[in-house]
Amino acid sequence: MKTDLNTKSHIEKTNLNYILNKDELSKDEMIFLLSLSDDKDIKALFNRADEIRKQFCGDEIHLRGIIEFSNYCEQDCVYCGLRKSNLTLDRYRISIDEIINTARKIYSAGIKTVVLQSGEDFHYTKDDITKIIRAIKENCDVAITLSLGERSFDEYDEWKIAGADRYLLKHETANPKLYSALHSKQKLEERITHLRYLKSIGFQAGSGNIIGLPKQTIEDIADDILLCKELDCDMCSFSPFIPSPETPFKDVPAADLSLTLKTMAVARIVLKNVHIPATTALSTLTPEGRKLGLQVGANVIMPNFTPDEYKDKYRIYANKKTYDPIIYVQELKQMIYSLGRKIGEDKGHSLKI
Repeated sequence: MKTDLNTKSHIEKTNLNYILNKDELSKDEMIFLLSLSDDKDIKALFNRADEIRKQFCGDEIHLRGIIEFSNYCEQDCVYCGLRKSNLTLDRYRISIDEIINTARKIYSAGIKTVVLQSGEDFHYTKDDITKIIRAIKENCDVAITLSLGERSFDEYDEWKIAGADRYLLKHETANPKLYSALHSKQKLEERITHLRYLKSIGFQAGSGNIIGLPKQTIEDIADDILLCKELDCDMCSFSPFIPSPETPFKDVPAADLSLTLKTMAVARIVLKNVHIPATTALSTLTPEGRKLGLQVGANVIMPNFTPDEYKDKYRIYANKKTYDPIIYVQELKQMIYSLGRKIGEDKGHSLKI
């Protein structure tokens, strides 16, 4: 019996080493990696992901400064604290001038990407967003990422012409049934159509999933990664679910840290030359979250520069960490240097260009 167990362990170890060193992984092999439970095997996965990151992305960590300029949202996603049905949330909108001034602060902090993020808030018209993009580009030598939800193709066209470089639109789950259960007003096929269009007109397109959603399976997570590959995404975010008290998912437990990190690692191995952030949600899940993320394949961090009076109101999930961005950037730099990594000095454009 002892011989049989040793033989089984040897076979599994051989399979793990073989899979980790393949150029391309099948879905079954991805599921195998996502299902690893032995600490030594998981460490081997993380180490391989870090090697792939170094090979395809180098040692630079790219900082992106986020401005969460509105917490109004037309959607009613069941997991999100910004959902339209949340009548307890203190809503806000930041003025165009304040958005532009905040972008200047990001640039002054030495950060070369400004991320403009909001709920799906149509109060800001196509012309408003165009004005913001042009003003930021005129005043700051930065890349601009938009994360505004689904907008019209005409708006995407206008904003690309105005100078926006990237668009982040997470698909959240590649399972159509699960997607429909989470989003009462949207369909997965529409989200994918938007992502394909954004890519077709020259945007560096970003997508990604949420890990730990109710009824989500390991197979679903593998499909999420494969969808990002199919869409040829330039950036992919794999973030843990954290419940918000003002939603139907308020009693759902937060995502498992190990599964979240394994997802990031498998995504790095499969997707290779994409930008993967160590998300704010990771550091909410555990204080060491972003450091851990950088050690399993991530190469991007997004410090939050939303003005202090609004930060606590952008409550997608509970217990979101807030901080002084200038102090935090200095702390990030020390952490990055401690890992033997360095701050990217350029705009951190797509590695596929």
